[in-house]
Amino acid sequence: MRVNTKLLVAQSIGLFLALALCLFAAAGTLTWPVGWLYLVLFFGFFLGINAWLYRHNPGLLQERLSLSRPDQNGWDKALFPLLVVLPFAWLGFISVDAVRFHWSPEPVRLQVAGALVLLCSFYLFFLTFRENSYLSTVVRVQAERGHSEISTGPYHTVRHPMYAGFLLFMTGTPLLLGSWYGALLGWLLCWCWRDEQCWRSAHCKPRCRAMPTTWRG
Repeated sequence: MRVNTKLLVAQSIGLFLALALCLFAAAGTLTWPVGWLYLVLFFGFFLGINAWLYRHNPGLLQERLSLSRPDQNGWDKALFPLLVVLPFAWLGFISVDAVRFHWSPEPVRLQVAGALVLLCSFYLFFLTFRENSYLSTVVRVQAERGHSEISTGPYHTVRHPMYAGFLLFMTGTPLLLGSWYGALLGWLLCWCWRDEQCWRSAHCKPRCRAMPTTWRG
C-alpha cells in the first residue's frame, strides 16, 4: 500500500509543534534542558517507528494516518477528540508543575529512573506495532485488510500491550520531567483509559487486562 507522505510529514510537523508548545509555553521558558531531552526522545521514537512502518508495514502506517473513518463507531468518534486533547493538557500541566511552580519537585535519581521507564515504554510500543498489523487509531473492523485477533508476541501474555505501554509512558514522562503530581494524574488517566478500552473491546471478557496480573476487568 502506498503511504500518503505529504499527510505523514504534515502530521509529524504538527505533532512536533504541539509537543514543543505544551512543554515550553507552559513552562514559560526555552532554557529547560530536561524538556529538550524529552522532546528529542519522544520525537526521535516517533520518527523511528514511522520509518520502520514505512519500510516493513506501510499498510498500517497509512491506516494510522486516518483520524476518522466512515465505518468508525459513533461513540468512538465522540470520544476520540477528547483522547487526543487530554495527553497534551496533561503534558502542559507537568510543565507548569516542574518549571513554573515546583509543586512536586523530584530528586535527580528519579528523573533518571523516569528516562529508563520511558525507554521501556518505547520498546513495548515497538513490539506491539511489530506484532499487530491492525493497530488502527480508530475503532473499526478492518475487513479490507483481513482483520483477525492477535495472540502472539506481547499479546500472548498481555491482552492490551499498547495500554500497558501507555502505563509505562505515563509514568516515565512525568518522572523524567520532574512532576510527582503529573505521575498521579497520568495513572488516573491510564485507569480511565483502561476502563474505556475494556468497553471498546468487542471480545472483552473477564481476562481483559493491561498487565498480566493486574487491572482485571
